[in-house]
Amino acid sequence: MNMLQSMNECIDYIEKNMNQKIELSVLASKSLSSKFHFQRMFHMLTGYTVAEYIRKRRLTLAAQELTDTKTKVINVALKYGYETPESFSKAFRRVHGISPSQVRESDVSLVAFPRITFHISLKGEKEMNYKIMKKDSIKVIGKGIKVPMVKEKSREHILKFREEMRQESVDKHILSITGQMDLLGVIMDIDHEKEEFTYFIGAMICDKEDLENYEQKEISSASWAVFESIGAMPDAVSKVWDRVYSEWFPSTGYEQLAGVPEIELIPPGDDTNPNYRCEIWIPIKKK
Repeated sequence: MNMLQSMNECIDYIEKNMNQKIELSVLASKSLSSKFHFQRMFHMLTGYTVAEYIRKRRLTLAAQELTDTKTKVINVALKYGYETPESFSKAFRRVHGISPSQVRESDVSLVAFPRITFHISLKGEKEMNYKIMKKDSIKVIGKGIKVPMVKEKSREHILKFREEMRQESVDKHILSITGQMDLLGVIMDIDHEKEEFTYFIGAMICDKEDLENYEQKEISSASWAVFESIGAMPDAVSKVWDRVYSEWFPSTGYEQLAGVPEIELIPPGDDTNPNYRCEIWIPIKKK
């Protein structure tokens, strides 16, 4: 079974069990991967977390049921996993812009979130340059922010954070006190339940007492798949991220290692240049 087929089987399972509790362990098993790797893969391929996809699909089906039947709001709420009418109404309004009780009024607009179907090309248009390397644990200092996991929002937050660091010369200061040439953008503390992660901008450092009010993080030793990105940021590196999850992982015997951050290595230079080169490091393990 290839990845495309297994991911579509996961969607089939989700759709057939919308009014039941959906266990992440079952979905991971169907995808032949760990829970962490399945969640990360799903998010990178779709732009949505697993929980967000299920939530939006349930609220779409709930709106259809309220429109087409005379079922009471409380019964629809319970059917789709909400314990109280209040929690259902709050979630419903966030998606549809109206309360559940307003659905049966005339001329109301609803939002339909369609079922996802995976149509992924597993044959790359061009070669992907990568290498596998092992690295001992490293320490980095810098600053981080909490970022929502939804792709569009996370990209917006990260670009804004990078620009703030650049304008305030924080990035240059970090490099000057560490003696490094390259910045690191570290994706860490991924929390699928809260649907957020920390994006940390910093640089490698040896033991040092005076950190000048910066945070210090330690990245565990691991094996890394290192991918080359050539092109203007952020589009070029974003395309590499997409290809890693849609092409590289499905065609190899690796999956992502949980609990270890992902890293973007950001060399000096004009990152808007079409020849700008940077790297993506992803911790991996054999399936």
